[in-house]
Amino acid sequence: MKKIFISADIEGVTGVTSWCETRYGGQGYAEACRQMSLETAAACRAAVEAGYEVVVKDGHEDALNIDPDLLPRGVRLIRGWASSPMAMMSGLDESFAGAVYIGYHSAAGTDTSPLKHTVEDYLFNWIRVNGVLMSEFGLNSLLADQLHVPSLFLSGDQGICREAESLYPGIVTVATKTGVGNSTCSIHPQEAVEQIEEGVRRALAADIAVRPLAKEYVMEINFKDHQRARNASWYPGAEAADPFTVRFCASAPFDLAVARTFMCGG
Repeated sequence: MKKIFISADIEGVTGVTSWCETRYGGQGYAEACRQMSLETAAACRAAVEAGYEVVVKDGHEDALNIDPDLLPRGVRLIRGWASSPMAMMSGLDESFAGAVYIGYHSAAGTDTSPLKHTVEDYLFNWIRVNGVLMSEFGLNSLLADQLHVPSLFLSGDQGICREAESLYPGIVTVATKTGVGNSTCSIHPQEAVEQIEEGVRRALAADIAVRPLAKEYVMEINFKDHQRARNASWYPGAEAADPFTVRFCASAPFDLAVARTFMCGG
């Protein structure tokens, strides 16, 4: 049976606006987890109905956010972390026919979401690969490319949807909200669920090709603290570009993931 991999985050879920809603025990966290689960379930339903086996990776913080009871029967859910550089894509391999991204958010270095960040908000000002500002989608879709798995669909704030469309020709997106300053304007939760289910259905019916791999990948990480940049510059093959920026060259996206993991402590 064909398989679809779903990587789910929470900051791009409709209605989620403040950091407290994304953290265990915070105000609004339980409601955000429920909506994350419902939006993920919508993507699962579309894939199951199309005849796919579905694997979901809970990709937010402790990776214990999605309510399994809200997912369709037969879906497999990966919770927790596998101590792997694949991180939010842990569990993905060459056997999957496509990757879907739910609840994704704008990149660090942008102004289109009050929750914008890339990987760790407290560590990085921005990450670039081959001169292009990277979001978590940008980094994770590179890992999927290396495994010859096309990125088919993404939901999240309007900023990440625009980025995904510019990086990945043909990808289907659903914007759950727009962000201005510390505010968001979100679509109705049920509308988000309906649009995601329909969007994934369209994406699975489309012919979306894997992007060709580059010959070389140059990752630049701009740290918030110069001390962390100095520590990272000792990683084999890394070099300090300036007191806050470390540069690393690789021949494959997975090598970037390994370097980022060890340079940044996880």
